[in-house]
Amino acid sequence: MSAVAEVIRPGMQSTVQDWPGRVGYWHIGVPPSGPMDDLSFRLGNRALGNPEGAPGLECTLGGPALRFDAPTWVCVTGAPVPVTVNGVPARQWRSVLVPAGGVLDIGMVRGPGMRSYLLVAGGIDVPEYLGSRATFTLGKFGGAEGRALAAGDKLILGEPTGRVGAGVPGDEQPVLTRRWELAVTEGPHGAPEFFTRADFDTILSADYEVHFNSDRTGVRLIGPKPQWARTDGGEAGLHPSNIHDTAYSVGALDFTGDTPILLGPDGPSLGGFVCPVTVVAAERWKLGQLTPGDSVRFVPVRADRAASLHALGAARRAGWPMVLTGGGDADDGILARRETADGTAITYRRAGNDGVLVEYGEMTLDLGLRARVHALHQHLVERAEPGVSELTPGIRSLQVRTDPDRLPTRRLLEMLSETEAELPCSDDLVVPSRTVHLPLSWDDPATREAITRYMHGVRADAPWCPWNIEFIRRVNGLVSVDEVFDTVFAAEYLVLGLGDVYLGAPVATPTDPRHRLVTTKYNPARTWTPENAVGIGGAYLCVYGMEGPGGYQFVGRTTQVWNHASSGVDEDPWLLRYFDRISWYPVSAEELLDLRADTAAGRGELRAEDGEFRLADYRAFLDENAASIAEFRTRQTRAFDAERESWRAAGELTETSV
Repeated sequence: MSAVAEVIRPGMQSTVQDWPGRVGYWHIGVPPSGPMDDLSFRLGNRALGNPEGAPGLECTLGGPALRFDAPTWVCVTGAPVPVTVNGVPARQWRSVLVPAGGVLDIGMVRGPGMRSYLLVAGGIDVPEYLGSRATFTLGKFGGAEGRALAAGDKLILGEPTGRVGAGVPGDEQPVLTRRWELAVTEGPHGAPEFFTRADFDTILSADYEVHFNSDRTGVRLIGPKPQWARTDGGEAGLHPSNIHDTAYSVGALDFTGDTPILLGPDGPSLGGFVCPVTVVAAERWKLGQLTPGDSVRFVPVRADRAASLHALGAARRAGWPMVLTGGGDADDGILARRETADGTAITYRRAGNDGVLVEYGEMTLDLGLRARVHALHQHLVERAEPGVSELTPGIRSLQVRTDPDRLPTRRLLEMLSETEAELPCSDDLVVPSRTVHLPLSWDDPATREAITRYMHGVRADAPWCPWNIEFIRRVNGLVSVDEVFDTVFAAEYLVLGLGDVYLGAPVATPTDPRHRLVTTKYNPARTWTPENAVGIGGAYLCVYGMEGPGGYQFVGRTTQVWNHASSGVDEDPWLLRYFDRISWYPVSAEELLDLRADTAAGRGELRAEDGEFRLADYRAFLDENAASIAEFRTRQTRAFDAERESWRAAGELTETSV
């Protein structure tokens, strides 16, 4: 019979995590989760004779009290906390035997640091979901029923298999501080394309402060406002931080407007903001220990000289409070530039020391570029190259995440170059493309509530407040908000990406350019968005897969796009596929609530018809309607420019060097 640990006191936020977490689902908006400080977690497991990734507890600020029904070896690591066994102080970072019936109590973090970890011999036995036991609380899966621990929970413990050691040696324990240095690589979005040289120098020399509004999705920072190298993001949005949606990296410094956020292990996989630098994989453990008020400085390093994520001892370089460096790669994050056979530009951007972003063409919305991305994606999926861990398509890019110890960046670039020569012409692209009919509650009360919360808690004077739909009308030069309604319901939205934001949420654009309403995103972003809200940002529409932050301008709300009743074994929990075409039909707010209840109970039925998308036919359609498309774009551009000038006059936009 398995041993059990009963939760007497759950702590402030204690969750079951494993390492490396939920790998392989970044492309549909499922983050890896796992311990935010992987180093402390893995060291504790190794001390107990466990596999490094065995499930344990991550405890934020205040730890739990647990009663063990059998003698159990434990090790508490991470940020400094008081630890007692039956009221008797026990040492942190040491293997400690809790007797049968004994109570292990982990107190409040004393600092520096933010998170402590409890590892137990044999690990914690909870069900797997999508290949991992890690808790993703926002997605409501993994760990203890997808949530933090609660009093009365009973955690089943695994059977110990390894030899328990004395603990973690002192010279292997990471140094925690209140003045952090983080080793970063340049890219993917550097100077002078997106940031000025002065901006980039500031990013690498300024002391940023950790904001109190930080969590596992990302660490928000307070620091200098960039001057920017562009006046706006073009079709991607009015703000110069806006880009066509692309895959993010854990550890990327993401500028959501002028606000810098270090993306965490529960962060989004896809989004439309620039990231000038990325924390190297071996240093991302520090994100888990950043505490509000701490200072952060980014130190450039060469990607090929970064410590290995697999190292746990001195080679990890975690015992030093500073980053020793001879400088960065000094290449603006550009690894190479090439061309396809038809002259399309290819840019290979560095996405950390463990990733490459392959980007096609100019910074425009072109479905031909997405077709090229699709061809590369499918080829690499079929190739199944050892060392590649994730392949995530964006609008005009594909992110390739790797284990650099198995597949160095130099070899990856060679492989990608070889692959290009084998890809078919994008004009030949024919892919399955269902027409999926979804309900839309226009200007839904839940989205109105989110706007009200934003005005009360974040910003009341934003140009898109108090009504996002009126802002969409104005920026697109439409006569009335009825035209916004008519345009959205007449459009057919082609799904170009999944996971924006989270859990299979689609990023889509109308196939007919005359239906492409262009907006900018919130700046700063919202702190709360209702589940399955529908919004427009840049030229794209997205459905929010779950509650959380967001920046798209609301038009309404729909039914769930993720099936939480699915185990993820027999059927995929995500509803939509790449190149599906979404067609909206109007419902009232009351009708939507009924439909959502039916969907949650498993009674909902998906209305979809099979079909296909042919790029050659689509290009013929564009040629046939070129005149009216150009007329629409001229009117839209005129309104967009007028809105931009009004922003500039109001101080919304900073003058740039462009």
